[in-house]
Amino acid sequence: MQTFQPTRSARRSAFTLAELMVVIVIIGLLATLVVPNVVAKLAAASSKKAVADITTISGAIEEYTINNNGRYPDSLDVLIQEDERGYKILNRDTLPKDPWGNEYYYEPPVGGGQNFIVGSYGKDGIPGGEGDNADITNVTIREGS
Repeated sequence: MQTFQPTRSARRSAFTLAELMVVIVIIGLLATLVVPNVVAKLAAASSKKAVADITTISGAIEEYTINNNGRYPDSLDVLIQEDERGYKILNRDTLPKDPWGNEYYYEPPVGGGQNFIVGSYGKDGIPGGEGDNADITNVTIREGS
């Protein structure tokens, strides 16, 4: 009966603990450099999506106002409802939600004015805040802040 004797190269085919530790340290260093940048980019992308949505909704409100002899909508719901010709101002079945899953709010102009407000309360969903929690409205977009 013959016994199997592994060759020298076959005995060296596994990783040593030291090599494994070096790989783990390198992966950890890469993660500490990459993850914060990715998170920051995701936050910026969310704000940019909210700006794009608010700009689209504001344009739809202006189109509605032109089509209705200067009358502003009472709510955003009319933007997705078909008129008597079957035309929808926003060609969607539902109103968009902000990137954080909240409804966009709408305040019609007061006292015959022309300044309506469409906005998002930000990530926290409550008025006010800074950073990701800051409110984004068509007014702040227009002002560039």
